[in-house]
Amino acid sequence: MSNAAAQPRTVSATDHGTLDVRALVLLAVLLAAGFILNFTVGKAISSISGGVISPEFVISAFCLTILVVRPNLGQALVIGLISAAVIQITTSSPFIDFAAEGIAAMLMAAIVTAASRRGTISPVAAAVATFVTTLVSGCIFMVIKMAMIGLVAELAAAMLPVVAATAVFNGILVAALYLPIKKALKLS
Repeated sequence: MSNAAAQPRTVSATDHGTLDVRALVLLAVLLAAGFILNFTVGKAISSISGGVISPEFVISAFCLTILVVRPNLGQALVIGLISAAVIQITTSSPFIDFAAEGIAAMLMAAIVTAASRRGTISPVAAAVATFVTTLVSGCIFMVIKMAMIGLVAELAAAMLPVVAATAVFNGILVAALYLPIKKALKLS
């Protein structure tokens, strides 16, 4: 057996695009935090704002994971579907999130891939990517919900402001957390 074969494999902090154990642990930790924040801070913000802002911390969690891990589209779909499975515990509309989060996670990965071609991703780019991702996720959720219950105009009028406000909130949250998480994980 050669000496090279006996050496443990090391992964550089700049490696991206793999859903290895480290990436899955990051996703699990962020999803757990998002889940807990949905039950606590999310409910409080929703109550205080009269339901106008209903943060979905699980979307923020998968956006942060995608920013750090930089998965390909298939891997992003897996991240979105895992996130949707977590949301099923608290949702009042089962299964819709699988479509919404799956597509949104792939969109986030595409935006991150495009933004990273220009170099490092700035907090502003992270905020914009998360805003767009949350907005698309919310709109997909809304369209499916409207198709299911048929209250198109009323539901759209009620949900669009909430989706937009949530997208702004998530964008700001992810922008604020992106650099500290990168620094904590010692990523360049």
